[in-house]
Amino acid sequence: MTDLRMTPLHALHDELGGKMVGFAGYDMPVQFPAGIMAEHIHTRTKAGLFDVSHMGQVILSGAPMAEIAAAFEALVPMDVIGLPRGRQRYGLFLNEAGGVLDDLMFANRGDHLFVVVNAACKHEDIARMKAALEPGVKVTEVTDRALIALQGPEAEVALMKINAAVADMDFMDVATVMLDGVECWVSRSGYTGEDGYEISVPERHAEALARLLLEHEDVMPIGLGARDSLRLEAGLCLYGHDIDTQTLPAEAGLSWAIQKVRRHGGDRAGGFPGADAVLDQIVQGAARKRVGLRPEGRAPMREGVALFASDSGGERIGAITSGGFGPTVGGPVAMGYVPTDQAAPGTTVYGELRGKRLPLTVTRLPFVAANFKR
Repeated sequence: MTDLRMTPLHALHDELGGKMVGFAGYDMPVQFPAGIMAEHIHTRTKAGLFDVSHMGQVILSGAPMAEIAAAFEALVPMDVIGLPRGRQRYGLFLNEAGGVLDDLMFANRGDHLFVVVNAACKHEDIARMKAALEPGVKVTEVTDRALIALQGPEAEVALMKINAAVADMDFMDVATVMLDGVECWVSRSGYTGEDGYEISVPERHAEALARLLLEHEDVMPIGLGARDSLRLEAGLCLYGHDIDTQTLPAEAGLSWAIQKVRRHGGDRAGGFPGADAVLDQIVQGAARKRVGLRPEGRAPMREGVALFASDSGGERIGAITSGGFGPTVGGPVAMGYVPTDQAAPGTTVYGELRGKRLPLTVTRLPFVAANFKR
Protein backbone atom coordinates (compact mmCIF):
# COMPACT_ATOMS: atom_id res chain seq x y z
CA MET A 1 0.00 0.00 0.00
CA THR A 2 2.89 2.39 0.66
CA ASP A 3 3.82 2.29 -3.03
CA LEU A 4 0.37 3.34 -4.21
CA ARG A 5 -0.12 6.90 -5.42
CA MET A 6 -2.99 9.05 -4.21
CA THR A 7 -5.25 11.20 -6.34
CA PRO A 8 -6.13 14.78 -5.25
CA LEU A 9 -9.49 13.42 -4.02
CA HIS A 10 -8.04 10.72 -1.77
CA ALA A 11 -8.85 12.51 1.51
CA LEU A 12 -12.42 13.08 0.32
CA HIS A 13 -12.81 9.38 -0.51
CA ASP A 14 -11.69 8.51 3.02
CA GLU A 15 -14.11 11.03 4.50
CA LEU A 16 -16.99 9.60 2.45
CA GLY A 17 -16.24 6.05 3.58
CA GLY A 18 -14.72 4.77 0.36
CA LYS A 19 -13.39 1.22 0.40
CA MET A 20 -9.94 1.65 -1.10
CA VAL A 21 -8.07 -0.81 -3.32
CA GLY A 22 -4.94 -0.70 -5.42
CA PHE A 23 -5.64 -0.09 -9.10
CA ALA A 24 -3.09 0.79 -11.81
CA GLY A 25 -0.66 1.98 -9.13
CA TYR A 26 -3.19 4.20 -7.32
CA ASP A 27 -5.18 3.86 -4.12
CA MET A 28 -8.72 4.11 -5.51
CA PRO A 29 -12.26 3.68 -4.12
CA VAL A 30 -13.88 0.47 -5.32
CA GLN A 31 -17.15 1.40 -3.60
CA PHE A 32 -18.73 3.71 -1.05
CA PRO A 33 -21.12 2.78 1.79
CA ALA A 34 -24.16 2.66 -0.53
CA GLY A 35 -22.58 -0.32 -2.30
CA ILE A 36 -21.90 -1.18 -5.93
CA MET A 37 -25.49 -2.10 -6.81
CA ALA A 38 -26.93 1.16 -5.46
CA GLU A 39 -24.15 3.22 -7.05
CA HIS A 40 -24.76 1.58 -10.42
CA ILE A 41 -28.51 2.18 -10.33
CA HIS A 42 -28.04 5.74 -9.10
CA THR A 43 -25.78 6.53 -12.07
CA ARG A 44 -28.29 5.03 -14.51
CA THR A 45 -31.19 7.01 -13.01
CA LYS A 46 -29.64 10.17 -11.59
CA ALA A 47 -25.94 11.17 -11.56
CA GLY A 48 -22.72 9.68 -10.25
CA LEU A 49 -19.38 11.37 -9.56
CA PHE A 50 -16.25 9.35 -10.42
CA ASP A 51 -12.61 10.08 -9.65
CA VAL A 52 -10.62 9.17 -12.77
CA SER A 53 -7.52 11.19 -11.90
CA HIS A 54 -5.38 8.08 -12.35
CA MET A 55 -5.80 8.40 -16.12
CA GLY A 56 -3.03 9.98 -18.15
CA GLN A 57 -3.59 13.52 -19.45
CA VAL A 58 -1.24 14.66 -22.21
CA ILE A 59 -0.88 17.82 -24.32
CA LEU A 60 0.60 17.71 -27.83
CA SER A 61 1.78 21.21 -28.80
CA GLY A 62 4.71 23.23 -30.10
CA ALA A 63 3.81 23.28 -33.78
CA PRO A 64 0.97 24.49 -36.02
CA MET A 65 -2.18 22.47 -35.43
CA ALA A 66 -2.09 20.97 -38.92
CA GLU A 67 1.39 19.58 -38.25
CA ILE A 68 0.42 18.22 -34.84
CA ALA A 69 -2.63 16.48 -36.31
CA ALA A 70 -0.66 14.99 -39.20
CA ALA A 71 2.04 13.69 -36.87
CA PHE A 72 -0.45 12.12 -34.46
CA GLU A 73 -2.41 10.63 -37.37
CA ALA A 74 0.67 8.54 -38.21
CA LEU A 75 0.29 6.88 -34.80
CA VAL A 76 -3.44 6.08 -34.87
CA PRO A 77 -5.88 4.79 -37.53
CA MET A 78 -8.30 7.67 -36.90
CA ASP A 79 -9.00 10.85 -38.84
CA VAL A 80 -7.08 13.40 -36.78
CA ILE A 81 -6.55 16.00 -39.49
CA GLY A 82 -10.30 16.26 -40.11
CA LEU A 83 -11.29 16.53 -36.44
CA PRO A 84 -12.91 19.96 -35.96
CA ARG A 85 -11.82 22.33 -33.23
CA GLY A 86 -13.77 21.70 -30.04
CA ARG A 87 -14.43 18.03 -30.83
CA GLN A 88 -13.13 14.79 -29.35
CA ARG A 89 -12.67 11.35 -30.88
CA TYR A 90 -12.00 7.77 -29.70
CA GLY A 91 -8.64 6.39 -30.78
CA LEU A 92 -6.34 3.37 -30.69
CA PHE A 93 -2.61 2.83 -30.47
CA LEU A 94 -1.67 -0.29 -32.47
CA ASN A 95 1.44 -2.44 -32.83
CA GLU A 96 2.96 -3.48 -36.14
CA ALA A 97 0.69 -6.55 -36.28
CA GLY A 98 -2.42 -4.41 -35.76
CA GLY A 99 -2.91 -5.46 -32.12
CA VAL A 100 -4.23 -2.88 -29.67
CA LEU A 101 -1.62 -1.30 -27.39
CA ASP A 102 -4.15 1.00 -25.72
CA ASP A 103 -7.36 2.89 -26.41
CA LEU A 104 -7.62 6.60 -25.77
CA MET A 105 -9.50 9.85 -26.36
CA PHE A 106 -8.08 12.84 -28.22
CA ALA A 107 -9.48 16.34 -28.63
CA ASN A 108 -8.75 19.27 -30.92
CA ARG A 109 -8.27 22.27 -28.62
CA GLY A 110 -7.44 24.74 -31.38
CA ASP A 111 -3.71 25.11 -30.84
CA HIS A 112 -3.00 21.66 -29.37
CA LEU A 113 -4.30 18.12 -29.05
CA PHE A 114 -5.42 16.94 -25.61
CA VAL A 115 -5.03 13.18 -25.18
CA VAL A 116 -6.36 10.99 -22.36
CA VAL A 117 -4.90 7.49 -22.02
CA ASN A 118 -5.51 4.57 -19.69
CA ALA A 119 -3.83 4.60 -16.29
CA ALA A 120 -2.16 1.19 -16.63
CA CYS A 121 -0.61 2.11 -20.00
CA LYS A 122 0.12 5.80 -19.60
CA HIS A 123 3.88 5.58 -19.09
CA GLU A 124 4.31 3.41 -22.19
CA ASP A 125 1.89 5.60 -24.16
CA ILE A 126 3.73 8.80 -23.26
CA ALA A 127 7.08 7.21 -24.14
CA ARG A 128 5.60 6.05 -27.46
CA MET A 129 4.36 9.54 -28.29
CA LYS A 130 7.65 11.17 -27.32
CA ALA A 131 9.65 8.75 -29.46
CA ALA A 132 7.40 9.23 -32.49
CA LEU A 133 6.52 12.93 -32.25
CA GLU A 134 9.39 14.84 -30.64
CA PRO A 135 11.13 17.14 -31.31
CA GLY A 136 8.69 18.41 -33.94
CA VAL A 137 5.75 18.09 -31.55
CA LYS A 138 6.14 18.63 -27.82
CA VAL A 139 4.61 15.88 -25.64
CA THR A 140 3.74 17.12 -22.13
CA GLU A 141 2.20 14.98 -19.40
CA VAL A 142 -0.26 17.01 -17.34
CA THR A 143 0.59 16.30 -13.70
CA ASP A 144 -1.14 19.17 -11.90
CA ARG A 145 -4.78 18.47 -12.80
CA ALA A 146 -7.34 15.98 -11.49
CA LEU A 147 -9.90 14.30 -13.75
CA ILE A 148 -13.45 13.68 -12.58
CA ALA A 149 -16.46 12.30 -14.41
CA LEU A 150 -20.08 13.26 -13.80
CA GLN A 151 -22.29 10.63 -15.41
CA GLY A 152 -26.02 9.95 -15.62
CA PRO A 153 -29.27 11.44 -16.95
CA GLU A 154 -29.21 14.22 -14.36
CA ALA A 155 -25.55 15.15 -15.01
CA GLU A 156 -26.49 18.09 -17.21
CA VAL A 157 -28.87 19.55 -14.64
CA ALA A 158 -26.33 19.15 -11.84
CA LEU A 159 -23.48 20.76 -13.78
CA MET A 160 -25.75 23.55 -15.06
CA LYS A 161 -26.14 24.68 -11.45
CA ILE A 162 -22.50 25.73 -11.66
CA ASN A 163 -22.40 26.91 -15.28
CA ALA A 164 -25.45 26.77 -17.54
CA ALA A 165 -23.27 26.84 -20.67
CA VAL A 166 -22.60 23.09 -20.40
CA ALA A 167 -26.16 22.44 -21.62
CA ASP A 168 -25.12 23.68 -25.08
CA MET A 169 -22.49 20.95 -25.43
CA ASP A 170 -23.28 17.87 -27.51
CA PHE A 171 -21.79 14.38 -27.21
CA MET A 172 -18.01 14.53 -27.79
CA ASP A 173 -17.84 18.33 -27.64
CA VAL A 174 -14.93 19.78 -25.64
CA ALA A 175 -14.67 23.27 -24.17
CA THR A 176 -12.95 25.38 -21.56
CA VAL A 177 -15.61 26.11 -18.94
CA MET A 178 -15.45 28.18 -15.76
CA LEU A 179 -16.70 26.05 -12.86
CA ASP A 180 -16.85 27.68 -9.45
CA GLY A 181 -14.43 30.35 -10.68
CA VAL A 182 -11.90 27.80 -11.97
CA GLU A 183 -10.91 27.16 -15.60
CA CYS A 184 -11.79 23.54 -16.39
CA TRP A 185 -11.40 21.47 -19.55
CA VAL A 186 -14.75 19.77 -20.09
CA SER A 187 -15.81 17.09 -22.56
CA ARG A 188 -19.32 15.71 -22.93
CA SER A 189 -18.36 12.07 -22.83
CA GLY A 190 -17.81 9.18 -20.46
CA TYR A 191 -17.45 5.45 -19.89
CA THR A 192 -20.90 4.44 -18.65
CA GLY A 193 -23.16 4.64 -21.70
CA GLU A 194 -24.96 7.54 -20.02
CA ASP A 195 -24.92 11.23 -20.78
CA GLY A 196 -22.32 13.11 -18.80
CA TYR A 197 -19.08 15.03 -18.64
CA GLU A 198 -15.41 14.47 -17.95
CA ILE A 199 -13.79 17.44 -16.22
CA SER A 200 -10.07 18.19 -16.00
CA VAL A 201 -9.62 20.57 -13.06
CA PRO A 202 -6.48 22.01 -11.41
CA GLU A 203 -5.67 19.61 -8.58
CA ARG A 204 -5.72 22.30 -5.90
CA HIS A 205 -9.38 23.01 -6.78
CA ALA A 206 -10.49 19.41 -7.38
CA GLU A 207 -11.82 18.67 -3.90
CA ALA A 208 -13.81 21.90 -3.71
CA LEU A 209 -15.42 21.21 -7.11
CA ALA A 210 -16.20 17.61 -6.16
CA ARG A 211 -17.82 18.76 -2.91
CA LEU A 212 -19.87 21.35 -4.78
CA LEU A 213 -21.14 18.71 -7.20
CA LEU A 214 -21.94 16.32 -4.36
CA GLU A 215 -24.10 18.98 -2.73
CA HIS A 216 -26.63 18.41 -5.52
CA GLU A 217 -29.34 16.03 -4.31
CA ASP A 218 -29.03 13.82 -7.40
CA VAL A 219 -25.24 13.34 -7.27
CA MET A 220 -23.49 10.64 -5.25
CA PRO A 221 -19.89 9.32 -5.24
CA ILE A 222 -19.27 6.20 -7.33
CA GLY A 223 -16.39 3.72 -7.13
CA LEU A 224 -14.55 1.47 -9.55
CA GLY A 225 -16.95 -1.44 -8.98
CA ALA A 226 -19.96 0.34 -10.44
CA ARG A 227 -17.78 1.95 -13.11
CA ASP A 228 -16.96 -1.56 -14.32
CA SER A 229 -20.54 -2.87 -14.27
CA LEU A 230 -21.80 0.27 -16.01
CA ARG A 231 -19.28 0.04 -18.85
CA LEU A 232 -19.96 -3.70 -19.21
CA GLU A 233 -23.69 -3.13 -19.64
CA ALA A 234 -22.80 -0.40 -22.16
CA GLY A 235 -20.70 -2.89 -24.15
CA LEU A 236 -17.52 -0.81 -23.71
CA CYS A 237 -14.11 -2.47 -23.82
CA LEU A 238 -11.69 -2.52 -20.89
CA TYR A 239 -8.10 -2.50 -22.04
CA GLY A 240 -6.13 -5.58 -20.99
CA HIS A 241 -9.33 -7.60 -20.84
CA ASP A 242 -11.59 -7.14 -23.88
CA ILE A 243 -8.83 -5.71 -26.06
CA ASP A 244 -5.08 -6.26 -25.94
CA THR A 245 -2.02 -6.69 -28.14
CA GLN A 246 -3.51 -9.86 -29.66
CA THR A 247 -6.76 -8.13 -30.66
CA LEU A 248 -7.33 -6.34 -33.96
CA PRO A 249 -9.99 -3.61 -34.18
CA ALA A 250 -12.37 -5.47 -36.52
CA GLU A 251 -12.64 -8.56 -34.32
CA ALA A 252 -13.20 -6.33 -31.29
CA GLY A 253 -16.11 -4.61 -33.07
CA LEU A 254 -14.17 -1.33 -33.22
CA SER A 255 -14.05 -0.83 -36.99
CA TRP A 256 -16.52 2.05 -36.55
CA ALA A 257 -13.69 4.03 -34.95
CA ILE A 258 -11.62 3.94 -38.17
CA GLN A 259 -12.99 6.64 -40.45
CA LYS A 260 -13.35 6.07 -44.21
CA VAL A 261 -10.55 8.49 -45.03
CA ARG A 262 -8.07 6.10 -43.32
CA ARG A 263 -9.41 2.91 -44.95
CA HIS A 264 -8.70 1.34 -48.34
CA GLY A 265 -9.78 3.85 -50.99
CA GLY A 266 -9.67 6.79 -48.60
CA ASP A 267 -7.63 9.92 -49.28
CA ARG A 268 -5.26 9.10 -46.38
CA ALA A 269 -5.59 5.33 -46.26
CA GLY A 270 -3.12 3.47 -44.06
CA GLY A 271 0.07 5.06 -42.85
CA PHE A 272 -0.34 3.85 -39.26
CA PRO A 273 1.18 0.86 -37.42
CA GLY A 274 -0.40 -2.43 -38.48
CA ALA A 275 -2.33 -0.80 -41.30
CA ASP A 276 -2.18 -3.68 -43.77
CA ALA A 277 -3.50 -6.27 -41.30
CA VAL A 278 -6.11 -3.95 -39.82
CA LEU A 279 -7.54 -2.69 -43.11
CA ASP A 280 -7.46 -6.10 -44.80
CA GLN A 281 -9.42 -7.60 -41.92
CA ILE A 282 -12.07 -4.89 -42.19
CA VAL A 283 -12.58 -5.87 -45.85
CA GLN A 284 -12.22 -9.64 -45.55
CA GLY A 285 -13.83 -10.11 -42.15
CA ALA A 286 -12.39 -11.43 -38.90
CA ALA A 287 -12.25 -15.09 -37.88
CA ARG A 288 -13.55 -14.24 -34.42
CA LYS A 289 -15.80 -11.57 -32.98
CA ARG A 290 -16.46 -9.88 -29.64
CA VAL A 291 -20.06 -10.55 -28.62
CA GLY A 292 -22.42 -10.01 -25.74
CA LEU A 293 -23.32 -13.10 -23.72
CA ARG A 294 -26.23 -13.75 -21.37
CA PRO A 295 -25.73 -16.68 -18.97
CA GLU A 296 -28.84 -18.53 -17.87
CA GLY A 297 -29.88 -18.12 -14.24
CA ARG A 298 -28.49 -15.55 -11.80
CA ALA A 299 -24.85 -16.62 -11.42
CA PRO A 300 -22.34 -14.47 -13.32
CA MET A 301 -19.63 -15.97 -15.52
CA ARG A 302 -16.46 -13.96 -15.22
CA GLU A 303 -13.30 -13.30 -17.19
CA GLY A 304 -11.37 -16.39 -18.21
CA VAL A 305 -14.30 -18.80 -18.44
CA ALA A 306 -13.70 -21.05 -21.47
CA LEU A 307 -16.42 -21.21 -24.13
CA PHE A 308 -17.50 -24.27 -26.12
CA ALA A 309 -19.92 -24.91 -28.97
CA SER A 310 -21.62 -27.85 -27.22
CA ASP A 311 -22.41 -28.99 -23.71
CA SER A 312 -20.03 -31.93 -24.03
CA GLY A 313 -16.93 -32.69 -26.06
CA GLY A 314 -15.31 -30.52 -28.67
CA GLU A 315 -12.49 -28.01 -28.48
CA ARG A 316 -12.66 -24.65 -26.77
CA ILE A 317 -13.91 -21.96 -29.16
CA GLY A 318 -13.26 -18.83 -27.12
CA ALA A 319 -13.35 -17.23 -23.71
CA ILE A 320 -15.16 -14.63 -21.65
CA THR A 321 -13.16 -11.42 -21.33
CA SER A 322 -15.49 -9.48 -18.98
CA GLY A 323 -18.39 -10.70 -16.90
CA GLY A 324 -20.49 -9.86 -13.88
CA PHE A 325 -23.98 -8.99 -12.72
CA GLY A 326 -25.80 -6.27 -14.65
CA PRO A 327 -28.03 -4.38 -12.20
CA THR A 328 -29.93 -2.55 -14.95
CA VAL A 329 -30.37 -5.75 -16.96
CA GLY A 330 -31.38 -7.64 -13.83
CA GLY A 331 -29.10 -10.60 -14.44
CA PRO A 332 -25.60 -11.72 -15.36
CA VAL A 333 -23.94 -10.28 -18.48
CA ALA A 334 -20.63 -10.97 -20.15
CA MET A 335 -18.54 -10.23 -23.22
CA GLY A 336 -16.15 -12.55 -24.97
CA TYR A 337 -14.79 -13.80 -28.26
CA VAL A 338 -16.28 -16.60 -30.37
CA PRO A 339 -15.73 -17.71 -33.97
CA THR A 340 -17.64 -15.50 -36.41
CA ASP A 341 -19.88 -18.40 -37.44
CA GLN A 342 -20.95 -18.69 -33.79
CA ALA A 343 -21.48 -14.94 -33.31
CA ALA A 344 -25.07 -14.50 -34.52
CA PRO A 345 -27.49 -13.25 -31.82
CA GLY A 346 -29.48 -16.13 -30.42
CA THR A 347 -26.65 -18.67 -30.78
CA THR A 348 -26.12 -20.86 -27.73
CA VAL A 349 -22.59 -21.45 -26.48
CA TYR A 350 -21.44 -23.06 -23.24
CA GLY A 351 -19.17 -21.77 -20.49
CA GLU A 352 -17.26 -24.26 -18.38
CA LEU A 353 -17.49 -23.68 -14.63
CA ARG A 354 -16.07 -26.19 -12.17
CA GLY A 355 -16.20 -28.95 -14.76
CA LYS A 356 -19.78 -28.25 -15.86
CA ARG A 357 -20.79 -26.59 -19.11
CA LEU A 358 -23.57 -24.06 -18.69
CA PRO A 359 -25.42 -22.29 -21.53
CA LEU A 360 -25.05 -18.68 -22.59
CA THR A 361 -26.94 -16.88 -25.35
CA VAL A 362 -25.07 -14.66 -27.79
CA THR A 363 -26.64 -11.18 -27.54
CA ARG A 364 -26.28 -7.90 -29.38
CA LEU A 365 -24.22 -5.19 -27.70
CA PRO A 366 -24.80 -3.00 -25.82
CA PHE A 367 -26.95 -4.63 -23.16
CA VAL A 368 -28.27 -1.18 -22.20
CA ALA A 369 -28.82 1.38 -24.95
CA ALA A 370 -26.58 4.44 -24.91
CA ASN A 371 -28.12 7.64 -23.54
CA PHE A 372 -25.73 10.19 -25.06
CA LYS A 373 -26.87 13.68 -26.06
CA ARG A 374 -26.59 13.74 -29.85
